[in-house]
Amino acid sequence: MRRLFKNFTKQDLTFIGVCFVLIVLQVFLELRMPEYMSEITRLVQTEGSKIQDIIIQGAYMMLCAFGSLLLSFVVGYFAANTASNFSKILREKVFKKVLKFSTKEIKEFQTSSLITRTTNDITQVEMLISMGLQMIVKSPIMAVWAILKILNKGFEWSILTACFVLVLLITIGFLMIVVLPRFSRVQKLIDKINGVTRENLSGIRVIKAFNAEEFQKARFEETNNDLTKMQLFNQRCFSIMQPVMNIIMHGLTLGIYLIGAYIIEEALMSEKITLFSNMVVFSSYGMQVISSFLMLAMIFMMWPRANVSAKRINEVLEKEESIIDGEFDGKTKEVGTVEFKNVSFKYPDADEYLLKNISFKVNKGETIAFIGSTGSGKSTLINLVPRFYDATDGEILIDGVNVKEYKEESLHNKIGYVPQKAVMFTGTVSSNVSYGDNGCEEITKEKIKEAIKVAQGEDFVLKMDKTYDAHIARGGTNISGGQKQRLAIARAIARDPEIYIFDDSFSALDYKTDSVLRKELKKYTNNATSLIVAQRIGTIMNADTIVVLDNGECVGIGSHKELLKNCPVYKEIALSQLSEEEIYNA
Repeated sequence: MRRLFKNFTKQDLTFIGVCFVLIVLQVFLELRMPEYMSEITRLVQTEGSKIQDIIIQGAYMMLCAFGSLLLSFVVGYFAANTASNFSKILREKVFKKVLKFSTKEIKEFQTSSLITRTTNDITQVEMLISMGLQMIVKSPIMAVWAILKILNKGFEWSILTACFVLVLLITIGFLMIVVLPRFSRVQKLIDKINGVTRENLSGIRVIKAFNAEEFQKARFEETNNDLTKMQLFNQRCFSIMQPVMNIIMHGLTLGIYLIGAYIIEEALMSEKITLFSNMVVFSSYGMQVISSFLMLAMIFMMWPRANVSAKRINEVLEKEESIIDGEFDGKTKEVGTVEFKNVSFKYPDADEYLLKNISFKVNKGETIAFIGSTGSGKSTLINLVPRFYDATDGEILIDGVNVKEYKEESLHNKIGYVPQKAVMFTGTVSSNVSYGDNGCEEITKEKIKEAIKVAQGEDFVLKMDKTYDAHIARGGTNISGGQKQRLAIARAIARDPEIYIFDDSFSALDYKTDSVLRKELKKYTNNATSLIVAQRIGTIMNADTIVVLDNGECVGIGSHKELLKNCPVYKEIALSQLSEEEIYNA
């Protein structure tokens, strides 16, 4: 928790300082009221007292009450402002940190957990600051001040108050020991229920198609029941606090008056009024002491969960990134070259290499394609170029410079990336095509139209309501898979990059659209380097170089005709898709 507090701004610290001063003043006013009550009690029981004197003391008491009320509003405003600003800064830092994560860190934390940490966990900390800023400062000041006020009012009453405070502290300690370990499990269960819900929503079509609603319902209920049981146990434990509070407060008041009655009865007549006045004052101050510890109890109830949340947030903020940003700004003599030098790769949690000793070079204007059976490592290989992962062994050079030396921004500005699964963002057709920053001038409307035309998306975009300004739902749920792929390709084209990466980006297109798109793309990108992962032979047979992968190894490299002669794996793949006539006459 302490490490998180470093995120307070100077304004927040100023507000905290103001809150501290105002809370001290508030406590002073609240502790003055019993003294006025004591004076009123004395005046009422003293012969010859004037009603005017009693009214004056009552007026002072009312002023203290209204002053305390006003200060509590001001302190509440500053506390809420500080907590909200703190959580805003924290959310922003967590969000920016997650953006820097590689695929390795995302998988390590899991998406559902990162969402919970950015929302629920930060809310828990915000609530603690909002309420704690008032209670943590106020309760110890009030407790110490009130105790000092009553020390000389009666030894017996002091012992009684101390006994009740001890009972309260034992109760709080017991609850912390029992409940504290369970709060980390609560947050993990929230992660789990978030993950199940997210999976259910993203796979809703498959669930319906396979009549798996009951199965998914059972999964959700199991997780939901686990969370409910844990929360019920915690809340039942905390429910002990309310009756204990009532017993302590009313028991202390009753005890003070019982002891007071005995002391007053035994006292001399001249001392009775003073003792009665002291009893009234002690009763008020005793309530203030208990109230202070009750406020601390409320903080102790909130602290464990907020502390667990703070640790989870710190795990994200302090996570070391596996992809270290370089310092090279991307200005090179070479343009559009991609070279793999004895590159091998294995996932961080894997024992065996997925890619083994891959080497090739492609120059500006050339097209290199990668093909192989499922699981041969094609997509993994291509994802090493933009550094979604770093190669375990060997080097990857872009324009003659190792990708690890580039600033990530400079590296990505050289690349137009089309992922295997086309991703659309909430917005319009234009905002999706012009998405992101390519380090150049803003992408114009004309450029957007040209990119969509090359990507063969003009036919469906012009039919949409508002055409280029047509609405795209989150994830592109209002357009088809083929339409999403074409817009994703248009997004890469609009950047005019040196290097295009197509990760099986034509799979959702029919053969005719695929063929026309590739011809137009070849004309448009003739000065750019293209790296293509594909399952279809027809998509890559005209590439300058084809790399054939099998179990992570390069088993063939060359042109289409060369591989038909020299690579049995490639020939087998080709014959499984096309006839011999189509293959050899291509």
